[in-house]
Amino acid sequence: MVSQFYAHFFTFTWLSTCWTLVVLFISSCPLNTRIVGGQNAPPGNWPWQASLQSSGSHFCGGSLINSQLLLTASQASLTVSLGLQSLQGSNPNGVSRTVTNVIKHPNYNSRTNDNDICLLQLSSPVTFTDFIVPVCLAAPGSTFFSGVSSWVTGWGTIASGVSLPPPGNLMEVNVPIVGNRECNCNYGVGSITNNMICAGLRAGGKDSCQGDSGGPLVSKQGNRWILGGIVSFGNGCAQPNFPGVYTRMSQYQSWINNQITSSQPGFVTFTSTGTDSDLSISCAGLPLPPTTLPPTTTTTLPPTTTTTTAKREFLSCPDFNLKFPLKMRCFHIYSNVVVKSYLRYVSITSKMNLKYLK
Repeated sequence: MVSQFYAHFFTFTWLSTCWTLVVLFISSCPLNTRIVGGQNAPPGNWPWQASLQSSGSHFCGGSLINSQLLLTASQASLTVSLGLQSLQGSNPNGVSRTVTNVIKHPNYNSRTNDNDICLLQLSSPVTFTDFIVPVCLAAPGSTFFSGVSSWVTGWGTIASGVSLPPPGNLMEVNVPIVGNRECNCNYGVGSITNNMICAGLRAGGKDSCQGDSGGPLVSKQGNRWILGGIVSFGNGCAQPNFPGVYTRMSQYQSWINNQITSSQPGFVTFTSTGTDSDLSISCAGLPLPPTTLPPTTTTTLPPTTTTTTAKREFLSCPDFNLKFPLKMRCFHIYSNVVVKSYLRYVSITSKMNLKYLK
């Protein structure tokens, strides 16, 4: 997945219930580029990152928002691991909890992936350390203009159908925000709702992928990292002109607070500077932006073609009771069974051991 920064010395400071990093620059702090197109994340750099696991196997990600609650995409989970650096080998800073309550958004639409958000309550609180810390959440009114730098982390595949190699280190990648107008032109007008936010390169090459679903998309403002999105779906992984699509965090403060009676998470307004270039994007069927711009600034994108999106998680079909419509961007291992998804239809092929869904 992802990309990251290095600093020779740093300290951790609390602001409200979320995490801020104060970096004392002793020498240059370069950004490293790498989930698809990413690289290994240094230990402790993303201390809110969680691994959701079933029978000891990772299937998607999540973000810690207080000592006993996790945010992820709409799905079920059995065990949550925090403070992990890798999926195999020693993890001296890791802790695990079972999930005692799953709160899915009541308006989640499995066909469109709208409201793809879920709260998981842990069996007991976790103790905050340098490796386990909740993340700030984007508040209503936050603005993420096109080009805003963001980071995605996770243990998902490093390309469609290509597993993360052992020992399964946490990966990170730096991707720019793509405005909703452009993203709608990419996926088909109406596919991207106001509850979604997109990020990726027009040329492709960097993205979240299968197994990253539910994980964090964060941007830095001052000394705070703010959760702007939750990994949701995409057309393949890292394809040109198909950025990853994420649940827009700033749409859900009221819903989250209504579920939590104490230890409210920290909400912070993220503010972009300058002018949003997305307002100049135009394509067939796309309504005019709220602000009238000079004709010379308008960028017209070519007509879109029908696309098949895939959800970025592993398929969860206990006892082979397949659920319809099939969750997108999934894969799982079943003995002698292959599950494939095409436009949310399912076929089962026998005498195969493993198949990645695309």
